[in-house]
Amino acid sequence: MRNTLLITLLFAVNTIIYSQNQLSGNIKNSNSSEPVFSANIYLPQLEKGTISDLNGKFILKNLPDGTYKLVISSIGFSTVSFEVKIPSEEITIELVPSAIEIEEVIISTPFHQLQSENVMKVERESVSELNKKGALNLADGITQIAGVESLTTGVGIGKPVIRGLSSNRVLVYTQGVRLENQQYGDEHGLGISSKGIGSVEVIKGPASLLYGSDAIGGVLYLNPERYAAAGETNAAIETDYFSNTIGYQTSLMAKTSGEKLKFLARGSYAAHSDYKDGNDTRVTNTRFNEKDIKAGAGFQDKNYKADLRYNFNRSEIGIPEELGAQSKDKEPLLPFQKIDNHVLSLDNQFYFGNSSLDAKLGYQFNDRKEFEEHHHEEEETEEEHLEEEESGEPSLEMHLETLNYNIKYNLPKLGKFETIAGIQGMYQTNRNFGEEILIPDAETLDFGIFATTHYHLESWDFQGGLRFDTRNLETDEFLAEDGDLIEGVDRSFESFNAALGAKYHLNQKFIARLNLASGFRAPNLSELTSNGDHNGANRYEIGNPDLNNEQNFQVDLALEWRNVHFEAFVNAFSNNIKDYIFINPTEETIDDEPVFRYEQANANLYGGEIGVHIHPHPLDWLHLESSFETVTGKLNDGGYLPLIPATSLTNTFRIEFEEGKTFSQKYTFVRLKNVFKQNNPGRFETATNAYSLLGAGFGTVLNLNQIELDLRLSGTNLLNKTYISHLSRLKQDGIFNIGRNIMFSANISI
Repeated sequence: MRNTLLITLLFAVNTIIYSQNQLSGNIKNSNSSEPVFSANIYLPQLEKGTISDLNGKFILKNLPDGTYKLVISSIGFSTVSFEVKIPSEEITIELVPSAIEIEEVIISTPFHQLQSENVMKVERESVSELNKKGALNLADGITQIAGVESLTTGVGIGKPVIRGLSSNRVLVYTQGVRLENQQYGDEHGLGISSKGIGSVEVIKGPASLLYGSDAIGGVLYLNPERYAAAGETNAAIETDYFSNTIGYQTSLMAKTSGEKLKFLARGSYAAHSDYKDGNDTRVTNTRFNEKDIKAGAGFQDKNYKADLRYNFNRSEIGIPEELGAQSKDKEPLLPFQKIDNHVLSLDNQFYFGNSSLDAKLGYQFNDRKEFEEHHHEEEETEEEHLEEEESGEPSLEMHLETLNYNIKYNLPKLGKFETIAGIQGMYQTNRNFGEEILIPDAETLDFGIFATTHYHLESWDFQGGLRFDTRNLETDEFLAEDGDLIEGVDRSFESFNAALGAKYHLNQKFIARLNLASGFRAPNLSELTSNGDHNGANRYEIGNPDLNNEQNFQVDLALEWRNVHFEAFVNAFSNNIKDYIFINPTEETIDDEPVFRYEQANANLYGGEIGVHIHPHPLDWLHLESSFETVTGKLNDGGYLPLIPATSLTNTFRIEFEEGKTFSQKYTFVRLKNVFKQNNPGRFETATNAYSLLGAGFGTVLNLNQIELDLRLSGTNLLNKTYISHLSRLKQDGIFNIGRNIMFSANISI
């Protein structure tokens, strides 16, 4: 009897250990019942997917018990999304042919839904699509998204601007953790290579409910490239050439995946000379180079998933001051920045049947050095001067270390309610090692707690949430450049915030979204404590230790209409900000530099985007796209806000042919962007003239057995216009933006 019980128990344990849930099925064309080959089958909550074979069949193994959303997409068909219970019998899915482009799952919002299902409007673009349009780098590429621009210093430094807000008002997420790299500085770029980034998502509006402080203007969410499908090994070499900067970038990638373990590695290098403006004059010291390494290791068992990612980026970027000697060299001149950025993240997901826990942990180390020219005796030779500068120590060196965590619990469904509760936090230290101190040594401690819920009806969806945040910031005293002793700051900031949104859809053709949200931003170290010459901005900045939180409330209305041949959208917003922090010029000078001081006043930003996309029947390969965007920013007591992008209209004529045995994914496009005059400059700005930029490109994928060769040729500013963007920080020196640029790309994948 005892032996029988032991055998029974061992058999039960063996079944628990070795049994695996799987999901299998068939994908068919609803019109012809023919199998659909190479359809994407994806479980977003589990981040697990596969593709259908020649017979339309698929299988997903090693799945946990529970109910999960299943998303099926394929080129030429409408994307399908529905819930499936695991374990499950074999299923059959019929896809409806459609010219509407493939929908993707949105990762930056909590419930991982398709955009058409999302209550909050989110823009999503794959980096490969942005690169097809001739983007020099990631900061340049995101300007292709309506409502997004870039604050630039030459072509090597760019910061996202979302509906007129930038720097610490726009939060950047990479590898699932918030990016911290002294982003308060106008001349501090993203510090992330586009190579190894799969897609970009943009939340336009306050996202403090999800992300806490610094998301008052929106979020730029960078999704890393995915691992290879289970049982596959892939490799790729990518190379790009840019005619204007005589620049190039090369990237090597390899990845392999088993049923449980996955690995990925990528190395990239880019180098650019000074760019030429429309007069064929090179803008001195806009050259830059970049080294980037990305690696990942993933593990997925039945009830646990882990994703460990690491990114190292080293950028050497010249800081332009004036037009000078014409050169094609790629090593930066003085002054220049040398920035090392390390990002290490670990994403843990635990599945408990009808609920799950997601715990993201991140560590970042940002080493920012700035090298400047020093005064020398007149009799010193140029060679001696160069040797001294090259062997010298950086005038400014800051080490920023950041630990952050984001823990979310997906509660079991309660009727039609999906609810997520979580905590987020950050511990950060800033340390100075150079002779110049721009901001003092400091410690920052953040903690936030939130809950959000989603309620689904047949035609309506509602989503709302509450959040509480606290931030403590403590700095050391330091000796400023003018000789004054700046006392340390010990401040605490707190804020309650809420969001409420509703979405109405009619047969998935008409979608209306209304979102109301509050947000906040605690003043940063620069605004509170800076007291020194900001060389990159050519001014002496003085902070204000008595600044309050910025607190905002935004109303966002989004309307969409789509059918198989026509799409249109209208987005409108009003963003009221209490205690908006801005820098204002004074009549003072220190060391011949104008003095700017930080102040606060109430402000309002309003505007929106309008767009249409036409792909007429039977010419489904023909696409006509048009988008219009505008934003106005004003202080309530009079005057306009600085760094507000000019109104623009972009028209694109695009042709796409997906089919083809040897040549597939063929496309060509012509794009005209009209930027209107900016007649509402800020207090220390001047108006900016209108201009138009013509771009075009074409490409295809050459299929050679197991090898794919992706070839692209594109051009920007093809008429070589001389123009100055209102968001160019070289505008005050009368320096033009980049002229004609031709980009050629060749990517080989196996």
